[in-house]
Amino acid sequence: MNYLELINKCLLELNYRQVNATAELIKNDHKKIMSVLNIVNKEICNIENWNFLLRKTRLNIPKNATEVINPIKGRILYLIIDKKKYNYSDKMDLFLTGKANVYTYSICNDKLLFSKSDKPRVADIIYYTSLCVEDNNGNEKTDFSQETDTSIIPMPFAEQLLVYGTCLRVKANPSYIRFSYWMSMYKEALSNLKSRSGIDANDAPSIRLLRE
Repeated sequence: MNYLELINKCLLELNYRQVNATAELIKNDHKKIMSVLNIVNKEICNIENWNFLLRKTRLNIPKNATEVINPIKGRILYLIIDKKKYNYSDKMDLFLTGKANVYTYSICNDKLLFSKSDKPRVADIIYYTSLCVEDNNGNEKTDFSQETDTSIIPMPFAEQLLVYGTCLRVKANPSYIRFSYWMSMYKEALSNLKSRSGIDANDAPSIRLLRE
């Protein structure tokens, strides 16, 4: 479901007239819906380490380099060089003074920090992306902006989460007649996403009952 379709679903739930193009969205309530859709989409992507956010990239580290531009838009899960896992360290001073452990890395502003090596290295990085939207060409970005943009949250969960989550925020009134319905549908979709987002069939959540 693309951006325009999500907006129209929200308009329908909120008893507003639907539109044929985003150019028709000129009212303050329209702008609010568009803004809240982006907020809700990013919040849902950031509340869990979802499998659908996992990405992999490769980074070349030149000989004798102790810092390189950080290409990662998101949170690093694994950083591996020469089949060795490097652990994150928050002690940036050790890297600046050349005293850091060889198998560690750190981050300062837009740079990744490493110990010096007399040979070039290649780092394989697994990370959770912070880019929550995909355009019509498959390029990932931060926010919805074009009508054909889609959320990277998988369907059918994306529709229910984004539409009901947006309606909850736009109305923000628990006494509103449809508020409880929206809340229950949102919670159901979030629960279903958590239980069904595993990649491996054996990684599904389970309940264990223990006897005393």
